[in-house]
Amino acid sequence: MTPEAGEERQPLLGPPDGSAARGRRVFLAAFAAALGPLSFGFALGYSSPAIPSLQRAAPPAPRLDAAAASWFGAIVTLGAAAGGVLGGWLVDRAGRKLSLLLCAAPFVAGFAVITAAQNVWMLLGGRLLSGLACGIASLVAPVYISEIAYPAVRGLLGSCVQLMVVLGILLAYVAGWVLEWRWLAVLGCVPPSLMLLLMCCMPETPRFLLTQHKRQEAMAALQFLWGSEHSWEEPPMGPEHQQGFHLAQLRHPGVYKPFIIGISLMAFQQLSGINAVMFYADTIFEEAKFKDSSLASVIVGIIQVLFTAVAALVMDRAGRRLLLVLSGVVMVCSTSTFGAYFKLTQGGSSNSSHVDLFAPVSMEAVDASGGLAWLAVGSMCCFITGFALGWGPVPWLLMSEIFPLHVKGMATGVCVLTNWLMAFLVTKEFSSLMEVLRPYGVFWLASTFCIFSVLFTLFCVPETKGKTLEQITAHFEGR
Repeated sequence: MTPEAGEERQPLLGPPDGSAARGRRVFLAAFAAALGPLSFGFALGYSSPAIPSLQRAAPPAPRLDAAAASWFGAIVTLGAAAGGVLGGWLVDRAGRKLSLLLCAAPFVAGFAVITAAQNVWMLLGGRLLSGLACGIASLVAPVYISEIAYPAVRGLLGSCVQLMVVLGILLAYVAGWVLEWRWLAVLGCVPPSLMLLLMCCMPETPRFLLTQHKRQEAMAALQFLWGSEHSWEEPPMGPEHQQGFHLAQLRHPGVYKPFIIGISLMAFQQLSGINAVMFYADTIFEEAKFKDSSLASVIVGIIQVLFTAVAALVMDRAGRRLLLVLSGVVMVCSTSTFGAYFKLTQGGSSNSSHVDLFAPVSMEAVDASGGLAWLAVGSMCCFITGFALGWGPVPWLLMSEIFPLHVKGMATGVCVLTNWLMAFLVTKEFSSLMEVLRPYGVFWLASTFCIFSVLFTLFCVPETKGKTLEQITAHFEGR
């Protein structure tokens, strides 16, 4: 697995022996792991079609009022925050593969509880369980994929995590057209069950096996995935790189630098407002007087899938930094324009209730202002496009790349916890912010955070394109 004595170390750019058949197994393993993100995308998107269905439900089925609907959409993020902490512990102790296998259980259990729900508490309990699985999957899947991929395809495969998330959201939106909430929950059990079956046939990551001193198993895993056990640079395994985290390690630049970058990327991703947009996509389009809000949500989902796929295809050529900057600039422009739309169409209304905030955005006002409705829809689509190109997939990819092996579980756990706690705050307080700042103020605030995210990328985020994980660690350590 290491070069012979005197042989120059070279970063691996493809399956070393050119074995295409065996090289393709790494794609199969990545797909199996990415079914976890597909499942959590479905769980995120489930609330959008399910809430209207549950609000119309007739007894004895449970029925959601406005307050319960808000919790139904947001509580999944609390479960995911707990899942991030649990996943950080599991990924270092149980391993990457077993952690993915274990997260299938709360996914299936959560949707099963929702399917059998007789009251609101069962609905919320099912959402909390599925949220727990979301947190574990959102942490473990990127780590597993980054550790099995060689540098030339790590950007492509790592970006597929976010691609599967948005595919899951789109699947929930489209299925919500034809299925009521119970059958939609039954459908949610399918992706995690398929992940369970496929992951049973996949190996553990070679890097994790080496940390457990299982060199022979690591060689076998590498042989299975890449078709060769040669020309692979082993991770550093000295005393300072032993598994486990201690607070004293935060003094080392190889730990605190990626730590700050990872947490900041996750915070900026959520402060862009994306989760509020996706959870309440139907509501936002209804208030903007778009005639068919369900169709609008599906359109948004399709745009996300298309441009996340574009990002995945160009990730290893364009690089992470360029996509983050381009994405941030597009989001600044679109959120500023969307805020201007609400400012222009609201006029001088001073009402502070959530409904009245949007009341001035009437069809008469839109007609009188010469097609401003298209400005709103266009701005929203540009925002989704920009997010999908960079700030959607790249933070998850970088999180899986920048941390050294000995602190990866704890560090990625903190990053995922940050992401989901921020998602909860943004989602839960979205309506309150609308009341306090008014709609245009909320979108201009998001635009400000997007500006800060671009500046942070330019000055703090290193480029990881084409580098091995060991080279990235060496960069932070100054070696």
